[in-house]
Order: sequence, then C-alpha cells, then structure tokens
Amino acid sequence: MARNSAPTLEDVARMAGVSTASISRALNDPDKVAKQTRDKIEKAIEVLGYTPNFGGRALASNRTNTVGAIIPSMANAMFASGVQAFQEVLSEAGVNLLLASTGYDPEQELRQIKALIAHGADGLLLIGDERPQATRDFLAKRRVEHVISWCFKPHSAQTYVGFDNCRAAYDATSRVLALGHRRFALISGVRDGNDRARDRHIGIETAIADFGQGAALLHVKEAKYRLEFGGEAFAWIMERPDTPTVIMCGNDVLAAGALMRARQMGIDVPDRVSLVGFDDIGLASVSNPPLATVRVPQIEMGRAAARMLLAKLSGGPVEAPAPLPTEFIHRGSLAAPPD
Repeated sequence: MARNSAPTLEDVARMAGVSTASISRALNDPDKVAKQTRDKIEKAIEVLGYTPNFGGRALASNRTNTVGAIIPSMANAMFASGVQAFQEVLSEAGVNLLLASTGYDPEQELRQIKALIAHGADGLLLIGDERPQATRDFLAKRRVEHVISWCFKPHSAQTYVGFDNCRAAYDATSRVLALGHRRFALISGVRDGNDRARDRHIGIETAIADFGQGAALLHVKEAKYRLEFGGEAFAWIMERPDTPTVIMCGNDVLAAGALMRARQMGIDVPDRVSLVGFDDIGLASVSNPPLATVRVPQIEMGRAAARMLLAKLSGGPVEAPAPLPTEFIHRGSLAAPPD
C-alpha cells in the first residue's frame, strides 16, 4: 500500500491471505463465507482502516443504500428524537443517512434536495407540506421517492407519516377552555412557508370560535423558534392593554422563552397567566414550572417514516398511512384563570 493512500481491496486481500472475491462475498453476503475466513478479513479491514467503495455496486443496482433527511433546524430539539429514531431503523436495514437543514428557507431546501440527490441519495425525508412549485416539480421530474413528516394531510397523493397539527392544537385549546379560560393570546412560529405553524394557529382559532361564550384570541405574535424571541413575544403581549389569562405557544422553545421572560418581569405563571407549549421536548418537563404541552409522537413518527421510505424504495406494497395520535400533557404552567 502506498504511503498516505487509501487502502484498497487488494491490500486487504494480501493481508488476509484470501482472494478479492472472498472479500466481496464477506462484505455483501457474509453468511456464505466461513467464519474463520470472515475473521481474517475483518481483522485486515480493521488494521488497514479499509472502507468499502460501494460505487460499483451502486452503478450496478442503481442504488446507493443512502437516504437523506432535510430538517428545518439542527438547533431545535423538536426534531432530534424523531430523526434519531429514523436513523436507527435505517441502520438496521443497512441504509446510511445524510442529514441537512434549511433554516426554514424554501430555497435552501431545494438546494439541499439537489445536493443530496447529486450525492446519490435514493430517497428523502422532508418536513412539512409547504414548498414552492419549483421544488415539487424537481421531485416529480427526478422521480425522487420521499416521505413527508411532522404533518398529515388526508386525501392527498403525497405520502405523509405524521400527525394533524390543526387537530392537535384544537384539542389542546379545548382542554384550556374547559378550565375556564376565555382570554387567549398566541405566540406563533413564523407562519409564512410553515404549514405546521399555520395549522396550529388555525386549530387554536377554530376551537375558540366553536366554543363561543365570550372566548377570544386577543393577540397573535409571530416569533422565530428561539428562546429569546419567545421571551420578546411574551413581553409584547403582556404590555398590551388587553391582557390574556393564557398564552398558547407554537412550540416548547417559545413557551420556555416566555416562561423565562415572565420570571424576569415578575409575572407569576400560572397564577397571573398560564402558558401552553407544543411538542413535549425534554425541556418541557424540567422547566419551573413544568410546561403544559402537546406530546408529539416523535419516536414513533421517525420509525414509521423510515419504514415507509424503505418500503417505497423496495418497490413493494405501501400501506396507506393513518395520522399518528398526539396527547395533551397538563403540567404546572397551566391552571384555571385568576378570578
């Protein structure tokens, strides 16, 4: 092996004392190779630091055993558990994962889609339903197998593995109304280009309208999904002359930011104003007080999305998915409104 060059299949064969064909069988179909021979090959691979080059196999099969996942942000814990579960199922099937993020920028999403496909991704996991027509056209023209997650749209030709954001927000708001709250505010994620944020807003607004009896959504403030922006939105709402008794938040990061700002402003949660989040990330249960929130089935969603994408890539039958359930978690940040 030349100095500073990558070890080759022939280098492994020489060290293991076997043919290159035996090594190929050991890598591709290990059950057909005697254990003693496999052990010698694995030892040589470990010593040399050899990494198989699957380019030839990819050309022959038109598959790379790699898929891509494009998420809005790597700085937000709301996607972590789901992507981890997605990767674990892929790994069990011998499929590798390439991960990219968009920063909630639709043009960046298209660039990342093109980059992942150029690098040989067989299929993609995408987050959310809203994207420009140019992106939809590219996916259709290239016939890119993909699964859409973190949302669910019935009666669509797309393949969704997720939950109904509108229904989840509607159910959570109904629980809050049942406690006696009538004066609501919403700290929403930026809704432009984000169907999940928009659907959660619609669900909250619809539940309040359906309930009637003087219930009203007094204020809506959009904020990017960061703690400080949640805090700024909370301060803006509480400085309005018409203050709410409960603030619904587009996710737990915004709710935690609101809770931090409430403490800084000397506003008691929940005695003066209640807070409700969305997602049930780890932060929600350890905040003070713990956040009432909507538990999203992140792990189940990630696993199901991986299984669905693998089924599509294999060309086998694909069952029509059903929306995954969410659960309202009542914790200390939510109480009945003050008298």
